[in-house]
Amino acid sequence: MKKNPLFRLFTILLSICILFSFSSCGESDEKEVVIFAMDTQMTIKAYGKYREKGVAAASSIIYSMDSALDPKLTSSKVYELNHANGKEVLVSGQIAKMISTAQDVYKKSDGALDLTLYPLIKRWAIHDGKGYVPSDSEIYQDLSRLCFDQVVLTAFPASGSYTLQMPANAEISFAAVAKGCASDYAIEAMKNAGVESGIVSLGGNVQTLGLKPNGKKWEIAIQDPNNPSAYLGVLTIGETAVVTSGSYQRYFTDVNGKTYHHILKPNTGYPVNNMLSSVTVVCSDGTLADCLSTALFVLGETAAINYWRNYGKESFELIMVDIDKTVICTSGLIEQFNLTNTTDYTLKFIE
Repeated sequence: MKKNPLFRLFTILLSICILFSFSSCGESDEKEVVIFAMDTQMTIKAYGKYREKGVAAASSIIYSMDSALDPKLTSSKVYELNHANGKEVLVSGQIAKMISTAQDVYKKSDGALDLTLYPLIKRWAIHDGKGYVPSDSEIYQDLSRLCFDQVVLTAFPASGSYTLQMPANAEISFAAVAKGCASDYAIEAMKNAGVESGIVSLGGNVQTLGLKPNGKKWEIAIQDPNNPSAYLGVLTIGETAVVTSGSYQRYFTDVNGKTYHHILKPNTGYPVNNMLSSVTVVCSDGTLADCLSTALFVLGETAAINYWRNYGKESFELIMVDIDKTVICTSGLIEQFNLTNTTDYTLKFIE
């Protein structure tokens, strides 16, 4: 078996693939740090007078969330949730935001995003860098534990606190939404520190604050799923989040030469196989963008387009790449997306 040899390379290249956006931005007024959290190399960059304070605040938020959301860490909040045996657990506003956002997407996507998929995630062991093909009986056993529709989030407005209650045999993971939520809070932390221009790149998640110091928009590269060290196009954006999910990001190949990727379909327990290579969501809310990128990848092209038409035209835009190398882009990005690799790809806009 082998793990995707380009995955860690991509997390490094992603910060480079934010293109030449920074090259003319007054480097003496910038502060950049590279950290490792949530099993991903992350880049945080801020500009201006409060850049040092902003980067430090953003890094602190990310490290704090990483510690709280690691299901293997016995001191983490997620470990506590997964061992609560059906009891209520006091949770943070960050966890509440992820749960409420994911539950909304869960309902609208007919369960395409399910955070109680953790038993299956552990079984496949792709996130652990190993890879194991479960038997049908093992898949069935783990599928019987899916219960995201039974997870109850309770808010107490007077105290600003929240509790979460899950069935006794449930196990939850925030892997499909944690980086998006972390980018939201990192950007907020930079704002609170006085930063007006900045950007965070958390693996496949990019989120911007304001405009570039020179007043121009950011240029964000969209990775080529067939050549992870290159990009297929460029998005020109203001303050927003850009989140990509794809079958090329984490995978393993078994002894028979068959490849399995990490995005599992909740109603089958197996990796998604629906002709898509990647899905990118452009949305002002990083948490929602992260939820949607996974859910829409699971749904496939036709259902994802219907989701956008029914729920998304006012809140997010979408770029999908299929295995036939067609780039499907929603109409709101006509002025923002430029397909640069016209040799290998064709571009199609949808209304």
